[in-house]
This record gives sequence, C-alpha cells and structure tokens, in this order.
Amino acid sequence: MTNYRIRDLEKKIVHHKLMYYEGKPEISDNEYDLLEEELKKLDPQNYVLDLVGTILKGEEKKNKVLHQKKMLSLDKTYDIDELKKWVGDKEVVSTYKLDGVSCSLMYRKGKLYLAKTRGDGTLGEDVTDKILWIDSIPKYLQSSLDLEVRGELYCEMENFLKLANEMQAKGLERPMSQRNIVAGLMGRKDHLELCHHLQFMAFDLLTTTIDSLASLNIKSELDKYVFLKSVLFDIPEALVNTDWKSVENILSETQSFMSAGNYQIDGVVFTYNQLELQEKLGVTNHHPRYKLAFKFRGEERVSTVKNIEWSVSRNGILTPVAEIEPVILSGAEISRVTLHNWGIVKQFGIRAGDKIRIVRSGEVIPKFVEVVSSSSVQHEDIEYPKECPSCGQATLVKEIRLVCENKFCPERNRDQILNFIQKIGIEDLSVKRLEELMRANLVKEIPDLYRITKDDLLSLDKVKDKLASKLLASIAKTKNVDLVVFLSSLGLTGGAYNKCEKVVRSGFDTLEKIKNLTESQLIKIDSFAEKSSKEFVSSLREKLELIEKLLAHGIVIIKVDKKKGGISGKIFCITGELSISRDQAEKIIRENGGLIVDSVSKKVDFLITNNKNSNSTKLKKAKERGTSIISEEEFMKLLKS
Repeated sequence: MTNYRIRDLEKKIVHHKLMYYEGKPEISDNEYDLLEEELKKLDPQNYVLDLVGTILKGEEKKNKVLHQKKMLSLDKTYDIDELKKWVGDKEVVSTYKLDGVSCSLMYRKGKLYLAKTRGDGTLGEDVTDKILWIDSIPKYLQSSLDLEVRGELYCEMENFLKLANEMQAKGLERPMSQRNIVAGLMGRKDHLELCHHLQFMAFDLLTTTIDSLASLNIKSELDKYVFLKSVLFDIPEALVNTDWKSVENILSETQSFMSAGNYQIDGVVFTYNQLELQEKLGVTNHHPRYKLAFKFRGEERVSTVKNIEWSVSRNGILTPVAEIEPVILSGAEISRVTLHNWGIVKQFGIRAGDKIRIVRSGEVIPKFVEVVSSSSVQHEDIEYPKECPSCGQATLVKEIRLVCENKFCPERNRDQILNFIQKIGIEDLSVKRLEELMRANLVKEIPDLYRITKDDLLSLDKVKDKLASKLLASIAKTKNVDLVVFLSSLGLTGGAYNKCEKVVRSGFDTLEKIKNLTESQLIKIDSFAEKSSKEFVSSLREKLELIEKLLAHGIVIIKVDKKKGGISGKIFCITGELSISRDQAEKIIRENGGLIVDSVSKKVDFLITNNKNSNSTKLKKAKERGTSIISEEEFMKLLKS
C-alpha cells in the first residue's frame, strides 16, 4: 500500500509541477505542498523531491540553455518553532518571497546577452527576447564586469489590470490570475510586447569569471543587495535580523503585505548573512542549506457573493469588501473578504451572486483570488459608488483605485487618528472610546488628543475619575517620543516602522533633517526605490502642517545620546516595586531613547521586575510570549552596553 501511494504521489507531483510552470495550475500552492510533505514522510530520498522547476520534455531541448551554477529551489517550513531553531543565534537577512517566475540574467562586460528561466535547475528556457521588453531590467550595467544576476519576474496588480485590458483589445484570452500570468507570458511565441507589463526584482548575484564577490567588497548577503541596487536593479526590502524579535516583526509585516500589497508574495526568505558561513554549509541537490523560506499555511474555499460594501482607508482609498456566504477557513468562520480595489471589481465583473474563490493564509485577512462562475453576463457595466459612503463627497477614479479626496471625511479621519494612537502607543484608548470622543466633537484631528481634559473624558459614557486619570496619563506619556516612533505614527505612505528606522539611522536623525528630506537623498537608502522615495517624500510634505501642530501641543522628539543608546528604540514594561520610583525609572528609559508601556504585548522587548516568581499578570504574559524578563540591576547594565 505504501509503495502504491509513493508512485501515486510521484505522478501527481510531476503533473502538477508541469501544469504550474505552463501557467495552468489545477490545485492551490498549499495542496501541492501537502503532496510533497506526504512524499517526504514516506520516502525522504525520492528523486521527485529533488526536481526543481519544470520537467524537460525530451523533444523540446532546442531552446534550453545550461546554468553554469545550478539554479536551486528553496527549502521551506510552515512551522514557527522550526524557523526559530534554524535561525538560532545567527544574523539573517529577510526578504519577501515573490510569487512569480525565477530568472537568471547573464551580463558580459556589463551588457545583457542572455536571460533564462530556472527550468529544471540545470537547463533553463532562453527567454531573452521576452526580457528585452521589461523596463525594470537594466540592459547595460554601471559596471563592466561579467556577472549573473538572479531574481524573480512578477506582475504588480496595477500592471496586471492594464495587461488584461491590452490582451482583450488584441482579441486574446483574458488572463484570470495575477499569480499565473508571468509563466503564461514566458511561454508565449507571439505578442512578446505584452511582457512590458512585467517587473523584475533581483535577489542574488554571482560572478562568472575570475572576478570574485570579495573583489567587489561583498562580504555578506546584505552587501549583494547594496551592490545590485547600485547598478540600478530593483531589489526586495532586505532587512538584517539580529534577534528573534525582529524576525517576528517581519513575519507580521509580511502578513499585512499578503493582504494589501500590490504584488503577490507567499512568505519570507531568510538567508544567513555571512558569506563565509554560506560557503561552509554548502548546498544539497535541491536547495542551499543557508536559505529557508517560511510560508503561511494557506486554505482556499469557494463561496457566493451576497453584497459588496465599500470602506474608506486613512489615505482616502475606497476598498471593496464582499459579504459572502459564511465558510470555514483556517479554523475561522469567514463572512467578509477584501476585493482589493475598484480595478479588480471592474476587471472581473464581480457582483452579487458570483461564486468566487477566496484564500486565507494563517491569520492573514481573507482575500479574493478569482471568479469561479458569474451570476450574469460578463463585461456588463459595473457600478461603483459615485459618492463616498462616509462623507457623501463625489468619488474619483484614479487608475485602479476609487478615491475620496475629502480630508475631513469621518471614516478616513477616524482611521488616521486610530493609526496614530496605535503607533505612538497611547494605551487604553480604544476604537469605541475614540468614536465617542469624535461624536462629541472633542476630537476632530490628531492634535486634539493632546487638548483633552479630565472634564471632557468624564462627560463620556461610563468614564469615571480613575479611568479618566489613567487615559490622560497614557496620552501625556507619549509627548516625549523617539523620532522613529513619531515618524511611523504619522501614516506616511511607505512609512512603516522599519522604513522610518532606516531613514533615521542613515543620518536623518533630527526633525529638521527629516523635513528637508529629498527624493534623491532617500533613494540612496536601502529598500527605497524611485517610486517609494517619491511617495514617501510627497506624503511627508503633506504631513508638515500636522507635525507643526503636534509640536505646538507639547510633543518633544527625544534626542538619543549615542553614548547612552543601548536601549534606543526598545520597548519596556515594569511590574512590581523597584529601588527607585516608577516615575524615575520611566524618565531614565525615555531619556535614553527607550519607550515605556503599561501592558505586555508582542511589541514589548523587556519586562523589568525584581521578583521573577511573583503572581503578576504582566509577568505571566511575558513568560507566555517569551518576552525578555530582566531585573533592575540587569536593566542598569543594559543602559551601559
């Protein structure tokens, strides 16, 4: 029975691998991974597990080209404990795992002369004629070296919708999936110009002659990305993770991007940073031992759309949300699914009665994949709300998005204020309480939070003196704030905490420097490309008035003394008695660039306590979450580090 199942799994895996690389997948990635996992348990050495990419058909080798160095696949895990064990105490570089088609670009004396897909890892498909249409691939490098650059071909959502329109105009079959269109275009024999809608992101660099990476002063994985960016390649956001906390942060950000990002990713790739360690560990026939992909277990279902509603985000974009017949996904009942944007609704003609496929990976917000069957004639005009559902102002169609430009739109304004509250760290001020304050006209914009009085709070339902005092104290604590936290709280486009941290750590370490930041300065910083630099700076200009108002209301940007920077940016919580007063301890933390909060969450780096065996709720939570628990004496040593 076991041998029969092994043969059955071999046939299924080979078949589905072929269908995937022909751009016609019959099952989801998760279903495919389950087949591989089962075979791995039954027959760990099975040859099928070492197959990389497409399986070559014997009569189709004339367009195949040899990889000088085998183009391997990646080992992967869905288990957080397995990832943690693999990372250990090593420094790792993390990047999003793009869901496209792997490609190798060959340069001779700085000129592109060959492009090939991964194929079976030894022989790839020559796709040079298609690659020449892609703008994001440099045809000439700012270097005369002989190099091989490996990366991923992918299609951003906005470009996918433009591509679909162009294909329909040419009388071609309309593409149904952003996920599979890249493989489909790489396999075409005509209309190669359609490839101009694709993008390329570089993730590896190899030298092909006597020139070595060391001669380019490349000694780490991160150095590769710095070099690739310097010769004008788009690169994924590459972050160096030096502790487990930073790994958890990137996993959380990845889940957010999987729900709302403008291109497809299916996890995170972690790579040991030191090239010396990579060389020592080497590779297997299937994957390098120094890389590991972490993926979120995905589950798909088909359900029927009951209705489409529109919500307004803090940047004024209206997001369509489908109310569906409830289904169970990843152990949770799902009744609402994001449809991404107006362009997707229009492209797929989504309306009530349609049966749609949805996916949920881990705790990621469920999202639309494709229309399985339509309730009416396709391409019939689809209506969108001509007025904002929150403020009633006329909406505008901007490319693939529907926008409300009213800066005082209630729902948009509420989300801006709520984002600030969460990022700046105002404890105990919930969404419900904020909405009460807004209905009472006590808070109309972010700076109003610092105008609130005790009498204002006491006028609210069920707010007594103790809670009012607690809320005021929580707000007051955020007046002294680290520059990185302050920037990330403003809701800048592309202004996540780690991006703001890179900006500040790159020398823009005062508010004056930040306010005068230019696109040309920003693009030199790791992870910022031309588009993201423009969006960040434009958004920053729009926030200058808000910044001035906050400063006028008592916000003080903490200047971190570099000699006392051992706890800079770290988040602390305190429980129990210390040898000094709580106020003194909090003052020391803030003066040294740290942040203080009242409760233990996943964001907290350290819990300070002199009794590690107490029954404190904070201590219990810290132990459950694996938060570092330190004594007052250990904290003082940390200050001096």
